[in-house]
Amino acid sequence: MKTIEQEIAGVVLMLPDVYRDQRGAFRRNFCVNELARIGIDFAVCQGNISENPKPFTMRGFHYQRVPSKESKILTPVSGCLFNVVIDLRKDSDTYLEWLALEVSAVRRESLHVPAGCANAFLTMEENTVVQYYMGDHFRPESYSGFRYNDPGFDIPWPCEPKIISERDASFPDFRSEAL
Repeated sequence: MKTIEQEIAGVVLMLPDVYRDQRGAFRRNFCVNELARIGIDFAVCQGNISENPKPFTMRGFHYQRVPSKESKILTPVSGCLFNVVIDLRKDSDTYLEWLALEVSAVRRESLHVPAGCANAFLTMEENTVVQYYMGDHFRPESYSGFRYNDPGFDIPWPCEPKIISERDASFPDFRSEAL
């Protein structure tokens, strides 16, 4: 597995080695040892699947406040995501910085998002299915979010969402004191 560390500490794009033969292809899309090699301690506590039949479906920005240590690994099983991560860790050198990545099932990519970062994605294709490995159990009391189009971040989304939940659309703008 090849890992590509991003500008925000702990955000890692993962590209598996793919083995092909007459049966098709095989790949390992998660390996504790590979993550440990680059300093990421990740234990899977939960697995989730997001099914998004329509392109331009928005999910996020979502994050978990302390005491949660909810990191996640997102893998599009089909389709493609325009994914944005925002660093909300006050002690981080990249506090309040963001990065955007296209994460694709065709390229068999996965993305590690560390605890303390907010994540949102816009599906770019029909039938985008995303598998999540979660590094902590969901804690409703720690759950939070803010609007995908918060003017404080000025994210250049490829287009306006066509589908967004009422909850995600009605999130307030980000407030650092809410952390």
